[in-house]
Amino acid sequence: MASKIQQLQSQACQASKFVAKHGTAYYKQLLEQNKQYIVEPPSVEKCNELSKQLLYTRLASIPGRYEAFWMELDLVKQMWKNRKELKVEDAGIAALFGLECFAWYCAGEIVGRGFTFTGYYP
Repeated sequence: MASKIQQLQSQACQASKFVAKHGTAYYKQLLEQNKQYIVEPPSVEKCNELSKQLLYTRLASIPGRYEAFWMELDLVKQMWKNRKELKVEDAGIAALFGLECFAWYCAGEIVGRGFTFTGYYP
């Protein structure tokens, strides 16, 4: 156990040295590549304004997403009514989608338990 802690400390030290050496250059490069998204002058008021714009833009998009959801649901209902004409490929895609949803649910449960598989908290 002690050797694992020392190994982890060594890796953390190496990572820290790497970030100290290359972090500033990466930061400058990142800002240069994304300068079109930077608002001048940077101020608290501008940040508050942008956060409000984001919030209300997202709220304004809800009706469109709501309509798209019901259109998708109508499509699924229509497919269910015509299930006799359903192709094997469509059924396979639906099964894979259901499996993916279940996998994300399981992953969320594992994350919610603190990345434990048994639910045991030491």
